[in-house]
Amino acid sequence: MTSSTIGIIGLGYVGLPLSLQFARTGSTVLGFDIDPDKINSLQAGESYILHISADSIRCQRDAGRFSATTDFARVRECEAVIICVPTPLAKHREPDLTYVLNTGRAIAPHLQPGQLVVLESTTYPGTTDTELRRVLEEGSNLKAGVDFHLAFSPEREDPGNPQSDVAVIPKIVGGYTEDCQKHALSVYGRAIKTLVPVESCRVAEAVKLTENIFRAVNIAMVNELKVVYAAMGIDVWDVIDAAKTKPFGFMPFYPGPGLGGHCIPIDPFYLTWKAREYGQETRFIELAGEVNTAMPAYVIQRVGEALSSLHLTIRDSRILMIGIAYKSNVDDDRESPAYVLWDMLEQQGAEVDYHDPHVPVIRPSREHAHFAGRRSVELDAGTLADYDLVLVATNHKVVNTALIAEHARLVVDSRNALSTLMKGRPNYFKA
Repeated sequence: MTSSTIGIIGLGYVGLPLSLQFARTGSTVLGFDIDPDKINSLQAGESYILHISADSIRCQRDAGRFSATTDFARVRECEAVIICVPTPLAKHREPDLTYVLNTGRAIAPHLQPGQLVVLESTTYPGTTDTELRRVLEEGSNLKAGVDFHLAFSPEREDPGNPQSDVAVIPKIVGGYTEDCQKHALSVYGRAIKTLVPVESCRVAEAVKLTENIFRAVNIAMVNELKVVYAAMGIDVWDVIDAAKTKPFGFMPFYPGPGLGGHCIPIDPFYLTWKAREYGQETRFIELAGEVNTAMPAYVIQRVGEALSSLHLTIRDSRILMIGIAYKSNVDDDRESPAYVLWDMLEQQGAEVDYHDPHVPVIRPSREHAHFAGRRSVELDAGTLADYDLVLVATNHKVVNTALIAEHARLVVDSRNALSTLMKGRPNYFKA
């Protein structure tokens, strides 16, 4: 291959930032996506992701370093093809590799000798060098490690964190062969400052799973402690704030209404599923999943307790949910626990609206299609007066918490967002 163009497939929360980073460091980047609306937005210099500015897109587009297309035949123009597509769970919590394998089938007929293919999507060990390799080889009549290079390099995006920078977050790289590794390191080295080579694709896949399992287990621990300490009259947030002053042996994790996003609620179960193939149990992962999955029910219990303090019930109450995104200061609502809370409240007869400046309209999704098209309500004193209870599901900085503290009849706070303003007040309940 003589081309130096980098192709990146999947222009979402992982693929688009990576595309712009390669472009900023001088590479020509061709982005691919099956969604024509995304392509049209990018070609017009517009952004559809909160933390990515339109200016950053226009700058690289106007410099001729970034363009986007739905035409997968143009893969043949690229030196390297990096796959950043979703890896969700199927209905019965089994890995769904549909997007990965369909991408492989789409690009395979256009692969050229000498090209590099890298998977960044989180998955179980063995995906890259078995399922994806097989699809690529069958569709191209080329052999991985001989005719084309193959590698896995897990994404490490942290949306909403202003300190998160694709360029400086160390990049794990595992190649199918030693030569594949060499080529992958050469490509990523143009855009990423620190590379961490590992022994194989499978090690690299396991690294990503381990990182997310670590978070899932520790969040489950503090979620469980939240419930236990609440029964003792102890605020777990006070405990964590004090414990994190210890300069060794402790790392703070924070409780919430459940897990959200595309990583922590999903990725651990990729390993659980794969471990069964080897006759292994993953008890910590399963237990963490049980604890975290139970959190929305605990929040709803606290909503019921708060309403009963005013001799109200969930049935026929009007509830305003603050935040629909899965974490603070992002517009990503994938797997958000807010949707689980919403469903549970409506099933018990409540009327629910939401306020989220970062998600003004709920987009269609596979998991919560029935919410598509609902719109965020304005937050003002008059609006707050119309609701029996405000439920804080996400703690966005742009939300006027002082207004909520002043005008809400009842507040149930699952994110410690109003603790400074309302702690000790009879209409304030933590969840």
